Amino acid sequence: MSSRKNAVITGAGRGIGAKIALRLAEDGFNVALNDLNADALEETAKACREKGVEADIFPCDVSKHDECEEIVKKIKARFGTIDVLVNNAGITRDGLLARMSEENYDLVIAVNQKSIFNMMKHCCAVMMKQRSGKVINVSSVAGLHGNAGQFNYSASKAAVIGMTKSAAKEFGSRGITVNAVAPGFIQTPMTDALTEEQKQAILNLIAMKRYGTVEEVAGVVSFLAGDDSAYVTGQIIEISGGLSM
Repeated sequence: MSSRKNAVITGAGRGIGAKIALRLAEDGFNVALNDLNADALEETAKACREKGVEADIFPCDVSKHDECEEIVKKIKARFGTIDVLVNNAGITRDGLLARMSEENYDLVIAVNQKSIFNMMKHCCAVMMKQRSGKVINVSSVAGLHGNAGQFNYSASKAAVIGMTKSAAKEFGSRGITVNAVAPGFIQTPMTDALTEEQKQAILNLIAMKRYGTVEEVAGVVSFLAGDDSAYVTGQIIEISGGLSM
């Protein structure tokens, strides 16, 4: 077994999750990578291994409790400890409430909210035996303030905030910290597809007058995963350039 600390990242196949995995690899963590797409995971794992750490892939549907239980057992057997859990997996199925299908509501809740219960249930059991660990959940400004057309997504991300604060109170005496990040408008292929008019309307709401980057989100996660945040727990750190001020 490696003497390095080990981090589990869900939704690590692309976007913010892949960048978080790479940043934690740069910080010296071995990484256990989860997503549905094994090919995308292998690309992330390859980039992490180039940083000199161990990286392995554990594809599964994190909305499924039994599948999470199985991969956590495999991760524990592979790496020995689980020192950091980053719950990043998430989807959108946007639409106005009046037109939203029950299927799209349930799917977003399952992936964005139930997955955090599943992964924390099993990973924190390992952390409690170690009497140490760090959990970082990825919420959203939509969970803090709501967003028209994202009733399901906002509900799921608001739940993440409540879960984070509750778990921080439960696990604090066991040496486990639980925090969340709440990104705002981050530059991704999704924001690139917006019209210039839409982009400007969004920028008008942001104090810093620019989008955030995936690297900036990963940097805050790096802080929460590291030793400098040892006395930080139950916090929701908004990464939005002053969107809500």
